[in-house]
Amino acid sequence: MKNFKIYITLLLLSSLSLTAQNKSTSTADKHFSRFDFNKAIESYQKLVEKGNADEYVYKRLAESNFNIFNTVEAEKWYAKALETSQDPETMINYVQMLKANGKYDKSNQWMTKFASMRPADVRAIAFNENPDYLPKILEKGKKFNVQNLEINSKVSDFGGTLKNGKLYITSARNNARREYGWNEQPFLDLYEFTVEDDGTYQNESLLGNDINTKYHEGVVAFSPDGNTMYFSRESFYEKQYQKDSLSNTRFSVLNLFKATKSGSDWSNVQPLPFNSNNYNTDHPSVSADGKTLYFTSDMPGGFGQGDIYKTTINSDGSFGEAKNLGQKINTEGREMFPFISDNGTLYLSSDGHLGLGGLDVFYTKEIDGKMSKIRNVGLPVNSNADDFAFSINEESGDGFISSNREGGKGSDDIYGIKKLQPLCDVEITAAVTDNKTGEILVGAMATLYDAKGNKIASKPTNAEGIAEFIIECDTETELEVTMDEYESNRLSIKGTDEEELAVAIALDPIEKLIVADRVELDPIYFDFDKSNITARAAFELDKLVQIMNKYPDMVINAKSHTDSRGPSSYNERLSNRRAQTTVQYVISKGIDAARISGAGKGESEPAVNCGTGCTEEDHQLNRRSEFIIVSGGPNNQ
Repeated sequence: MKNFKIYITLLLLSSLSLTAQNKSTSTADKHFSRFDFNKAIESYQKLVEKGNADEYVYKRLAESNFNIFNTVEAEKWYAKALETSQDPETMINYVQMLKANGKYDKSNQWMTKFASMRPADVRAIAFNENPDYLPKILEKGKKFNVQNLEINSKVSDFGGTLKNGKLYITSARNNARREYGWNEQPFLDLYEFTVEDDGTYQNESLLGNDINTKYHEGVVAFSPDGNTMYFSRESFYEKQYQKDSLSNTRFSVLNLFKATKSGSDWSNVQPLPFNSNNYNTDHPSVSADGKTLYFTSDMPGGFGQGDIYKTTINSDGSFGEAKNLGQKINTEGREMFPFISDNGTLYLSSDGHLGLGGLDVFYTKEIDGKMSKIRNVGLPVNSNADDFAFSINEESGDGFISSNREGGKGSDDIYGIKKLQPLCDVEITAAVTDNKTGEILVGAMATLYDAKGNKIASKPTNAEGIAEFIIECDTETELEVTMDEYESNRLSIKGTDEEELAVAIALDPIEKLIVADRVELDPIYFDFDKSNITARAAFELDKLVQIMNKYPDMVINAKSHTDSRGPSSYNERLSNRRAQTTVQYVISKGIDAARISGAGKGESEPAVNCGTGCTEEDHQLNRRSEFIIVSGGPNNQ
C-alpha cells in the first residue's frame, strides 16, 4: 500500500489503543512517530529478541508491518498480541490481515469473536446478518476485465481520472523530490498524460508548481466543463501544527483545494472552506451536474477512521454544509475514495463492510434522499489486497482501479477496467393504493425483507403513493406495507434481472377483518408440537392489535386448536400454551390484559375431520387460532 497508506493516514499514527511507552521503547517509538516504520520494526524486534516485549510492542510491530503492507508479519504480531489481551480493535485488525493473506475461514472465526464482544458495531451487525457473505462475493466474478497499465512505475502510482483528452494520476516517480521515510519513495505529485487515438497514454507531464509542492498531492476531480480541478494536498499550518510529544515531529493534514484552468496550465489555487488543521479532507469527486462534491474526512462527529461526506457546489462557486452520508455507508472502519458516476451510482472503498480483505470497492445509489444497501463490486476489481480510487464511465464501461495486489509493477499500480456485464441491480417501484377506492395512499410504511427475514430497507410512500428500493438481481424479497386504518399486506417478489420492476399492492380498510362476531385473520399456524409465535403469526396478530386500538371497547377471546396427533390430554395442554402465548403477545403490544383472554380447545373442534386420514396440509389447518369478539367493536355499539 505504501504511498497510498501515507496519503490516507498522515494524521493517524495508529488505530490501536496502546499503553504508555517507557524508556525501553523510546527509540522505536520515535521511529514510529516519524512514520519510519522499517527502522521502527528493527528497534521493536530487538526488544523481542532481548525478551523485553509485551502487548504494546507486539501491537506496534503489527501496526508497523501493516503500514508497509507486510501482511504476513502483521498477522504474526497481531496474533502474538492477542495471546496477551483479547482487545477488540486488535482483533478486527487481525481479521483484516487474515483475509489479506487468504485465510478466510480463520478470519470468520475471529470475526465471530469480535462480533460477540462488539455486537453494536456496524461491522459486527453486518457479519451476524450475513456470516456466509464470502461465497456470494466470489460468485459474482468476472463482470470486469482488469489490465495493468503500461504507464505504471516501480514506485507508487494510483488514481486515474480522464478529462478532455487527458489522464491524470498521482505518482511517486519524481526523483527530484526528496524521499519520504515511510517507504523511502519520493513525495507524491500529480501527472497528466495525453490520451491517443489508439487508447494509449503518451506525453507524460508533471503538473506545474502551482499544483505540485515539495509535499504530497493526491487524486483529482473536475467540474463538468473541465475548467475547475479539485485535488488534495498535504498542508502545514504555521504556529498551529500538531507536535508529537516524543520527538517534536511536525505533523500535517490533507486538505482539499481547487484550481482554475488557464490555457494549458492550472492557477488560482484556493483552499476549500471546510478544511482544518485538526483533521483531513481529501479524495474529491464531483457529480455529473457539477452541483455536489463528495469527499473523505475524519472530522469530528463521524462514525469511524474515515467517512464519506458530500456538500453542495453553489452557482457562485461557494459551498454548502458538509454532510455525513450516514451509518448505512460509513462504519467504524475506513470509508474513502468516493466516486460518483454519471448515472448517480456512488462507488467507494472500505474495509468496514464485508469484503475480501483490505480495502474493497463497494457501490450504492441514492433513492428518495436515502442511500440504498451498499454492495461489494466483487472480483476481479476487488482482491485480498487494497483496492481503491475506482472510477468508471458508465456509458462506455471503461474505468480505473488502483491496487497493491500481487503481480503489479510497484507498490500501488493503476489498472484499466472494462465492464463486461452490468452490475445487476433492480429498481423496485411499489405503488400502494386503497383496495376499495383505488386512491393512492401517502405515508404508508413500506418495508423490504430478504429471504431470511432480514430488513433491507423501510420508507414511507411519497406524494404519489410510491416507495422505491434497489436490490441485487435474482434476490428473493418480500414487501410488507402497513398503515393506520388499513389491514397490513405482504407481497413476495421473485428474483429477476430486469433493471426496473413495478409492483402494486392494495390495502383493505381494517374493518374488512371484522366478520359478524369474529376478527378473521389469515390463519395463525403453529409449527408441529410448538407454541411460540412465529414471524408470520406476529404479522397477523399485529392486525388484531390495530383493530383493538381503533375500537378501545372491543374484548376478544382467543381460541387455540391443535391437530389430532398425540394424546388428547397433551393436545389440550399444548393448545392452552398456544392460547396464552397469543394473549401475551397482544398484551405486549399495549392492549389491556382485561380486554383479551385465551382458551385451548385441543383437538376437540377440528377444521378438518381426520376420521379417514389427514394430509400434512389438513393437520396444519387444524393447528389454528380463532378470535371471537366478546363485546364492543363496530357491530356491537
